[in-house]
Amino acid sequence: MLRIFTWIQTSSRRIVDETIIPYVFTLSDSPMLFRDLLRTNKMYQDGLKLEGNIPGFRFSVGKSYIVFIILWHIVMLPPAALFHAKLIKIDCHLLIIMAVLFTGMFFAMYAIYKESLIDQVAHRILKQGWENHFPHFDYDLHADDVAKIYAEALEKEIPHKEMQLYILEKLVEKKR
Repeated sequence: MLRIFTWIQTSSRRIVDETIIPYVFTLSDSPMLFRDLLRTNKMYQDGLKLEGNIPGFRFSVGKSYIVFIILWHIVMLPPAALFHAKLIKIDCHLLIIMAVLFTGMFFAMYAIYKESLIDQVAHRILKQGWENHFPHFDYDLHADDVAKIYAEALEKEIPHKEMQLYILEKLVEKKR
């Protein structure tokens, strides 16, 4: 049972990474600027809304709806087919209420789906930018530290020209 669950999880992750994300997003080939990396990393670490605030990708709402509607139907059609005989006999007033609930559930699930995709792409872009600007520091270990150091540098009003050196010095101090 655990093997099946693991296979489903890895397969769905692969489908999202290789098919859905390239279809829904247009990613830039140019590397992320240092100040954009710092600002985006800070927002990501703070859990702020990332849509429209990250340079380097464009989100296609129409394509995301197409993919979500396909996924929605893959999930919802089998139960609807199974319970079709029972659904025929339900009172029409109850069916109207169910239609309203399922419509609300559709849009709530779309919002979750959209945020999840944007978070995955933002994480991917951040890691690529991190490899460019901080090649000697692991992203998973130091991303939160860099966000805190960046906030501290903004409070101290460190000029942008000195920001990279300031952050690197603080990271080396913490590593010791």
